[in-house]
Amino acid sequence: MRFYTEPHQRYCGIDLHARSMYVCILDSHGRTLLHRDMKSEPTAFLRAIAPYRKSLVVGAECTLCWYWLADLCAKEDIPFVLGHALYMRAVHGAKAKNDRIDSHKIAALLCGHLFPLAYVYPAQMRATRDLLRRRLHFVRQRGQLLAHIQIVHHQYNRVAPGRKIGWAANRKGLDAAFSDPSIAQTITADLALVDRYDDVIAELELRALRDARGHDNDSFERLKSIPGVGRVLALTILYEIHDIDRFPSVQQFASYSRLIRCQQSSAGKTLGTGGAKIGNAHLKWAFSEAAVLFLAKCPEGKRLQARLERKHGKGKTLSILAHRLGRAAYFMLKNKVAFDRDKFLRSA
Repeated sequence: MRFYTEPHQRYCGIDLHARSMYVCILDSHGRTLLHRDMKSEPTAFLRAIAPYRKSLVVGAECTLCWYWLADLCAKEDIPFVLGHALYMRAVHGAKAKNDRIDSHKIAALLCGHLFPLAYVYPAQMRATRDLLRRRLHFVRQRGQLLAHIQIVHHQYNRVAPGRKIGWAANRKGLDAAFSDPSIAQTITADLALVDRYDDVIAELELRALRDARGHDNDSFERLKSIPGVGRVLALTILYEIHDIDRFPSVQQFASYSRLIRCQQSSAGKTLGTGGAKIGNAHLKWAFSEAAVLFLAKCPEGKRLQARLERKHGKGKTLSILAHRLGRAAYFMLKNKVAFDRDKFLRSA
C-alpha cells in the first residue's frame, strides 16, 4: 500500500458522485476552510476552490466518475490524487456515514499523509483501455449466448452441434432442428445477437489496434513475441499496464496483477492469505489465458507442464505458469527486449 505524503498548505477531499459532490478543504493544521455540497460541474468546482488554490491538493475516491475531475485538475495544473477504494477503511468502516462525513475524512487522510493511492490513468490511453474492457464484456455476453444454444439442445434431448459454433459457418441451420416455432425463434434470436456481436467485437479490435500503433507499437510487438499471445492479449496487457516504470519491482507488478497470494500473519502465526480481489482483474485474466495458450503454441511447454505437475500438482501448474509469464512480460517491457523462449524455459 502506498500513501500520499507530499506536504501542502491546503488539502481538498471530495466525496464525488455523478450529479453532486461534497467538498471539504482543510489547512495544514486541520482547520476547515470550506465544507459544502455542490453540483458536479467544473465551473462550480473551480469557483469554490478559487480562494484556496495556492498549494492545494485534491483527493477523491476511485469511483466511476473521477475521469472528468482528474482531467480538469491536470488542465488547471492542480495536483490530483486518487484514493484506493478498498483501502479507505476510515470511510467505509464508520458507524455513521454520509457525504459530509466522507469528504472530511478524505481531506483528513490527505492532511495526515494516510491517503492510500490508486493509479491515475492518463487520459491519452484511458479511452482505448476502456474500449478493450468493453470488448471483453461483449465477448463474455457472446459466450453466454453460445452456451445457451447448447443448453437448449440438451434440454430437449437433441444432438448437440458437433462442431464449434463459435465459427459462423458452423451455426447455419441450428434453429431448423426444432419443430416448435417458439424454440426455433429462441435459437434464431441467439444466433442473430451472436452475429451482431461478431461485427461489433471485430470493429472494437480494429480501433484498439490502430490506437496501439500510435501509442506504443514497440511494446505491443514485444508482447506478441510470447508464444500464444496474440493481438487481443497483447493489447490488454499493454493498456492495463500503461507504464511499466510505475512498478519499482517485479514483485509489486505480480501482486498488482493478482498473480501471487499475499500472506497474512500475526504474532508469528500464519493466518492464511488475503487481498485476492485487490489488484487488476484484467491482467489476471490476460496472463491466465496466456498460460493456456502458451502450452498450446509452445511444444517445449508440455515438458514444463509435466515437470510442474509432478512437483506442485495439476491445480497449481497453470497459476505458476501465469505468474512466470507475468514476470517475463515485466522484464521484457522494462529492458525493451523480445521474449526469449530458451531463457524462459531454463529459468522455469
